[in-house]
Amino acid sequence: MSVEKMSVSFDLDLGAAIRHAASLNNESVSGWLAEAARDRLRRLTLEIALQEWEETFGALTEAEIELARKRRSVMLDESPEQAVVS
Repeated sequence: MSVEKMSVSFDLDLGAAIRHAASLNNESVSGWLAEAARDRLRRLTLEIALQEWEETFGALTEAEIELARKRRSVMLDESPEQAVVS
């Protein structure tokens, strides 16, 4: 697998938090940051798809948003009150 080496900068507290989070999962900092970037890219892709959907079909209704919250809470095994769709 090819990789690209990058140099990134973080404030000291964020850097420490990233190193700690990576160590909790026994991951390298690079691996942890790569997964965080993948998550961010997935969210961005979803946001773009949602914008395109709404441009074509109109805004989601409150009922559709509530259904999404319920489905998400089931998938994440949490109560619907804990689910936050942003």
